[in-house]
Amino acid sequence: MAEYSRIARGSFVSTASTQAVYLPFAPDTVKIWNYSSIATPAQHGIPEAYWSSQMGQGYAAVKLFNATPVLTTDVVTANGISTFAAGQLLQLGPRISVTATTKSDPISITTATPAFNNGDVVVFEGLLQTSTTGMTQICGMPFTVLNSSGSTFGIAWDGSGSKFTALTTPLAGAYVRKVLHPFLYEPGVKFIGALSFGTTTQVITTSDHCFVAGQIIGFRIPPVYGTVELNAFPNSLIPGQARYYYVTQVIDNITFVCNAVSTGFTTFNPNQPIESVPGLDFPQVFAVGDVNTGGLPYSGGDLYPSPVFPTAKGTSSIGGPAIAGAFVNNTYQGFSIGIGSASKDESSKLVGSLNDVIYYEAMLMDMTS
Repeated sequence: MAEYSRIARGSFVSTASTQAVYLPFAPDTVKIWNYSSIATPAQHGIPEAYWSSQMGQGYAAVKLFNATPVLTTDVVTANGISTFAAGQLLQLGPRISVTATTKSDPISITTATPAFNNGDVVVFEGLLQTSTTGMTQICGMPFTVLNSSGSTFGIAWDGSGSKFTALTTPLAGAYVRKVLHPFLYEPGVKFIGALSFGTTTQVITTSDHCFVAGQIIGFRIPPVYGTVELNAFPNSLIPGQARYYYVTQVIDNITFVCNAVSTGFTTFNPNQPIESVPGLDFPQVFAVGDVNTGGLPYSGGDLYPSPVFPTAKGTSSIGGPAIAGAFVNNTYQGFSIGIGSASKDESSKLVGSLNDVIYYEAMLMDMTS
């Protein structure tokens, strides 16, 4: 190992699904130890695994307990250990078939196989029941997975309107895909799922907003969605000047309140017809300004690696929380441990069982041979 190599150590509690480990580098070797499997040997357990970039993405060399249980060796050749470095573009997971949707508020989605957990961000494509009916109106927007149970989950959108048709049979071309690293630059631009009006305005976003109290925001709502009174332009009071608001309360990761007095505003209308989908713009709320025009001073916390979103409470970064609207560079890199099985034992799982305690050591060497 040479002078500028990097090493990271840590641990996590397994959720029995793919685990991403975020680091300030993408390693070229990874070792993991499943402490729970070592402490209680049992058939199908993988107590140790090793990965090198020379193996290729998704592989791992493992130690495995057989039926006795006695340790033996094996390999994982798919869904093993992989590295990632998410930059300027969003990366999407595999297509998962959508088999049904409900005409309800909120919409409930059923997929061919269990694939998503609460907090995952997904996008849809297709969603046609016939050539002229379905739910293509929500395709292209990112949604945070809510109330996930098996193959079913909810999203923050009202699909009970007359223009929506439930999907009742598996259809060719109806898919949902996971956004692998959705929070690259935050707080970013978010889509609006619902609005509540009064002396303040409550906003529900389709995916995690990542705003903090005190943040300056603006709205871009196309006229077909109704509530154009919130829009930054035009400003009838001060022509040429944008109309912005402050976040006054963060309720949860998809819900916040701003200081817009919206009593009497036009009702928000998510019930858009399918024939309007080509060229349809989505209602948006966005962060405004940059840290040079305000924001909070840095108040502690780790500077490196960069903060990880989402969070309903805000996160410090090297430039402060930037509540004036600056975008935090939250690009991701590190490695993931998948649900891949050893080639001789399909019942094994590299990432372990639910609540297993797993330790890891990851290295990036500046000299290899």
